Amino acid sequence: MPAISFEFFPPKTDEQREQLDAAVGRLKAHAPEYVSVTFGAGGSTLSYTDDTVKRLRANHGLSVAPHLSCMGGTRAEIAALLDTYKTTGCRRIVALRGDLPSGMASPGDFRYASELVAFIREHSGDHFHIEVAAYPETHPQADNALADLRHFKAKVDAGANGAITQYFFNPDAYFRFVDDVAKLGVRVPIVPGIMPIANFSQLRRFSEQCGAEIPRWIVKRMQAHGDDAAAVRELGADVVADLCRRLLEGGAPGLHFYTINRARATTSVLERLATR
Repeated sequence: MPAISFEFFPPKTDEQREQLDAAVGRLKAHAPEYVSVTFGAGGSTLSYTDDTVKRLRANHGLSVAPHLSCMGGTRAEIAALLDTYKTTGCRRIVALRGDLPSGMASPGDFRYASELVAFIREHSGDHFHIEVAAYPETHPQADNALADLRHFKAKVDAGANGAITQYFFNPDAYFRFVDDVAKLGVRVPIVPGIMPIANFSQLRRFSEQCGAEIPRWIVKRMQAHGDDAAAVRELGADVVADLCRRLLEGGAPGLHFYTINRARATTSVLERLATR
C-alpha cells in the first residue's frame, strides 16, 4: 500500500469523542503515516484542536499534524500555537489560509497561506514539515487558473514541503495540475485528497460549497439507486477505489482521506485497494 493519511475534525461532545475514538480505532489498523486535525476558525474550537492532537498522540500513538489557519490570528497567537505544538511533539503542520471567522472584521496579521508558511519557517526553522493546500480544479475564489497556480508556487517558495489537494473525482484534473506546477518549477510531493462517498446528498452540499466537481456520470449512477443507502455506499466505494488506483498508477505519492470522523466509507475503499 502507498503512504496514506487521514483527516479528522475536533469533537466537541462526549458522543463525538466516542465516535472519533471508534473511527480512529478502526482506521489506524491501516498504518497511516500521520493524521491531521482541522482548525476551528476564530478560536472557537481552538482548545478542541489541541485536545484532539494530544488525544490522538497519547491514546492512539499516532503522528499528528494540526491544521493552522492564518485568518483572524496575530503573529503572537500563531507563534504561541507553534510553540504548543512543538512541545506536544508534533513535527508536521498543515498551513492554510482558512476562511475569515463569522463576525470578525480583521483577517489578522496574515492574508495568504504563503505568508503563514514564511512565518512558520521564521519562527520554528525546519522543525515542522509543512503541508499546504492545492486545488486541482482551481480555488473557487481564484481570479483564474494561472493565478491559482502562481499562488500555489508562492506557498512552496515560502518553505512548504508538500501539498494535499482538495478532493476531486476527475483524475485528469490532478495530473494536469501536477504537470502545470512542475512547469513553474515546483517539485514537492502533491498528495491527492480523497473524499469517500458515504452520504451522496451530503457530498453534493459539500461540493457546492468548496467548488469540487462531481462528474455527471457519478451523479446519474447515484440517482439510479435512490434511497438505497447500501447500494450508494457500495457504488461510492467502487468509484473512489477506482479513482485511487488511477492516481497511484499515474504516480501519485500517497493518499489523504477526508474521513468526516467515520471509518466505514474509508475502510471500504482501502479494502478494495488491498485486494487488487
